[in-house]
Amino acid sequence: MFCPSYSVKPFISIILWNWPFRWALMQSLFTSCAYVLIVTAVYWVSEAVPLGAAALVPAFLYPLFGVMKSSEVAAEYFKNTTLLLMGVICVAASVEKWNLHKRIALRMVMMAGAKPGMLLLCFMCCTTVLSMWLSNTSTTAMVMPIVEAVLQELVNAEEEHEVISTAGSTITEENKPIELGLTTKYRYQTRHDHMVCKCLSLSISYAATIGGLTTIIGTSTSLIFLEHFNNHYPKAEVVNFGTWFLFSFPISLIMLVLTWFWMHWLFLGCNKKKKTKREEMSERRIQEEYKKLGNVSYPEMVTGVFFILMTLLWFTREPGFVPGWSSFFEKKGYRTDATVSVFLGFLLFLIPAKKPCFGRREKDINTLDPIITWKDFQKTMPWEIVVLVGGGYALAAGCKTSGLSTWIGRQMLSFSSLPYWAVTLLACILVSLITEFVSNPATITIFLPILCSMVKTLLINPLYTLIPVTMCISFAVMLPVGNPPNAIVFSYGHCHIKDMVKAGLGVNLIGLAVVMVAINTWGTRLFQLNSFPEWAAVSNITNQT
Repeated sequence: MFCPSYSVKPFISIILWNWPFRWALMQSLFTSCAYVLIVTAVYWVSEAVPLGAAALVPAFLYPLFGVMKSSEVAAEYFKNTTLLLMGVICVAASVEKWNLHKRIALRMVMMAGAKPGMLLLCFMCCTTVLSMWLSNTSTTAMVMPIVEAVLQELVNAEEEHEVISTAGSTITEENKPIELGLTTKYRYQTRHDHMVCKCLSLSISYAATIGGLTTIIGTSTSLIFLEHFNNHYPKAEVVNFGTWFLFSFPISLIMLVLTWFWMHWLFLGCNKKKKTKREEMSERRIQEEYKKLGNVSYPEMVTGVFFILMTLLWFTREPGFVPGWSSFFEKKGYRTDATVSVFLGFLLFLIPAKKPCFGRREKDINTLDPIITWKDFQKTMPWEIVVLVGGGYALAAGCKTSGLSTWIGRQMLSFSSLPYWAVTLLACILVSLITEFVSNPATITIFLPILCSMVKTLLINPLYTLIPVTMCISFAVMLPVGNPPNAIVFSYGHCHIKDMVKAGLGVNLIGLAVVMVAINTWGTRLFQLNSFPEWAAVSNITNQT
């Protein structure tokens, strides 16, 4: 995603709001809706205005063109997924405030040691686990300072260079001190050090992406998919936290292992070396940092318990193979994953941050702050994503009301001669390319209504295409502009663009292959993808009534 200069904004506005606006105002609902979709998409792709601001375009153009009432459009901007996100962010704010993430990361590094290969695997596992529950951006921003501290120990500590004795002593090319260039502040002891820094830095971004695939709240793209799917197919009670996890967890696990092998081979090679003096010094430094955290605090324990409790309640609400806790209530369908997350998030505002002392009074017992405050929540809550998601729902609703989605579906009849797996593969490749230059939320918001129309026209089970496409949109790992984690990693200055493209291409291909295998194996059995379901055939009728 690029940031255009201010001179580009008036140019884009003149093109979009001059004669095309007057023309669309006089046309049918079908054409007017297409104009609104194009205007919003152009703003999203060009980023002439912030993504959240561009998502507000349907809020005033749909009522102006008579496509939807203003009250109807407004209802699309706040959905069940928004409540789910708010509850999760409460727990994430507590994790970040009380440094639970730092304790987990340092502890895992202590278990793995400072050898580059094991250090790489350790940081990737830690980042993946955190990214299951926190946003990719937050996870990368929290883990990278820890990684950087370890790298500084590896780079700056003194070590005897390898010497080859021939006619005289010479330093091997691998161990020759190098510099990245004029734009970096680092001077590496050896070429191997440089490769370690590249490898560890890039792996954090990739692991954050892999972890985000695992849970339905892991990325904004999966949240957008879930709300759009439930809104478009209200009778389809097949996708929830549990079913998504059962499908995606093996994908994340396989991708994590294959990505580790790929990064190790690409940057570290296959040779095994003994632990160096600098690596031993790094281990001591990590142990010192961990000791500074002290014992596990009361807020950390509460946050950890809530973290585990939220997961258990999500899994056991409607597991599918046995009755869940939601079956204890008489009325069905009233309780969702959002109910659990908001309830537990609300409790964090009530529970005091200091452990209660029974049997004795303390001077400050009446002035204790809660585990999180509203300021803590506000600092972590991504309101722009909330508005962006709402704008996507509004666009989809307008396309359905005006009949534009039906017209798009008819244009997809040319794909009817292709096998279903080929249609899905082409859609995944297309979004994987586009999402490298366009933000992930914008990409999925634009493509979901189109793909829903396409699968209905071709009589493909919607999940067979929508789930792989949703996952592939997250694989924007080749460029710094692909997603915020890439930009954060790139800003540390250890790698060039060519390093990101080379490594990211391999990760992209790994992800595409694993997702396609998954949807055609255990995904088919889990979601019953062999037939076109009834809930997909009656979706439009249900939504219009």
